[in-house]
Amino acid sequence: MGEIKCVQMTRKFEGEGIDTYALKPITMDFKAGDFVSVIGPSGSGKSTLLSLLGTLDVPTSGDLYFEGVKLSQLNAKELADFRFEKVGFIFQQFHLIPTLTSIENVMAPLFSRKVDYDKKERALSLLARVGLQEKAESLPSQLSGGQQQRVAVARALIHEPEWLLADEPTGNLDSETGEVIFELLRELNQEKGCGVICVTHDPSIAERADVQVRMKDGEIIEVIDMRVTGHA
Repeated sequence: MGEIKCVQMTRKFEGEGIDTYALKPITMDFKAGDFVSVIGPSGSGKSTLLSLLGTLDVPTSGDLYFEGVKLSQLNAKELADFRFEKVGFIFQQFHLIPTLTSIENVMAPLFSRKVDYDKKERALSLLARVGLQEKAESLPSQLSGGQQQRVAVARALIHEPEWLLADEPTGNLDSETGEVIFELLRELNQEKGCGVICVTHDPSIAERADVQVRMKDGEIIEVIDMRVTGHA
């Protein structure tokens, strides 16, 4: 399982004569198998950090390593393979394809890939895992928000990633449904050993992580091992 390490990593956005640092120099290790929450006010750099860790964006400066490999040294195909093999993404807006059924949405990351297993069989087993096997042929418009997010979780797991990167996965859900999604992520983390980095505004979720990362103004201001403090 892979450790993620960022060293003096920044992200700067250039405006009309004004440069804005969404992320100031950050150095941190994310240990394999940990459940990490990232919390802070809007504009603190949480989502920017998550995008960089998942290689959806590129740092302005500094380095990002996975299992000791400097990701900036990978070419475009190698980066795409890295994302496919190592990382699953879960977003606040679900990002399901509206014209595809639940099972087709779960299989979507595999459409252009050759794999040595039955895609449909794995997708069905994942829908069963998130309690939606009976909704396999339903379109997103026929699902509730919580059901759509569970489909998105299943989709993120289709290639058995080492890390799940979740950006406000409960943000569009009521508190009860959000709790269901959190518990599902926690179970996957504990049963599969899949590392989770979860950006959240919800303190009740952040406090139940293994590690809590607090951000403000593009900086990590505190890292708390909740297992040591007795919270996790």
